[in-house]
Amino acid sequence: MLPVAGAFMCRNGRSLMSIVYFTLAAAILYLLSDWILERVEVTAGRRLQYRSLVFFSILLTLAVTSFALISYLTGNTHGG
Repeated sequence: MLPVAGAFMCRNGRSLMSIVYFTLAAAILYLLSDWILERVEVTAGRRLQYRSLVFFSILLTLAVTSFALISYLTGNTHGG
């Protein structure tokens, strides 16, 4: 995908908007992961023993999939 005309480009060739998309996604995913963990704990009726590990697993899964989708949609499918 070609960059949008007039888009600001970073040194590695990514547009500035890609950085904004990734940053917004990270903030939203953090809040979403916390909400999912709260729902799991309410369903279980107790706080989970390894709460941090469960939170990390939820966040990692959401981040990998959504960041791959953002990279694909913005045309930044090259590595690095």
